[in-house]
This record gives sequence, C-alpha cells and structure tokens, in this order.
Amino acid sequence: QDSPLKAVQMLWVNLIMDTLASLALATEPPTEALLLRRPYGRDHPLVSGTMLRNILGHATYQLLVIFTLLFAGQSWGQGDTEEGQPRSWEPM
Repeated sequence: QDSPLKAVQMLWVNLIMDTLASLALATEPPTEALLLRRPYGRDHPLVSGTMLRNILGHATYQLLVIFTLLFAGQSWGQGDTEEGQPRSWEPM
C-alpha cells in the first residue's frame, strides 16, 4: 500500500509539530518552583477553567469578526454604482 502522505508532506508535518511543541516549552519561564512541582495526576483536566474561558473568548471574537466581514464587508469596501447595482471588482 502507498503511504497517505508523501515524503515532503511528512517533513512539513514534522516541522510544524516540532515548532509548536518547542514554542509550548519555550513560553514557560524557567523557575526553581517549576522543577520542584509534582506532576499532575491522571484525573487532572488538560484544559483548565482559565484556558477554556480564553479559548471560548477568542473563538467568539474571531467568529464575530469573520461574520461581520462576510455579511457587512462588501458594503464597507465597494459600495454601489449610480444605478444601484453592486460595483464589480476590477483589477487595476
């Protein structure tokens, strides 16, 4: 059977995943207390309440911006012609 991903695609996936993992490790400030902290247990949630609130807040904000641009963006940018027809997009 063929692999679902080619060699170059696998390299890109590896690059992206390694970059995100290194960013996650690099954003935590190194302190002695971090080294002395006990590991979290199996029943401890991966997403804390603050993280969930931030994720939902950002998702709501991004959806608001996207839907605003989707439904009202055309009236802000192009406007109408004298005949009341929407102006067509023409390259310069």
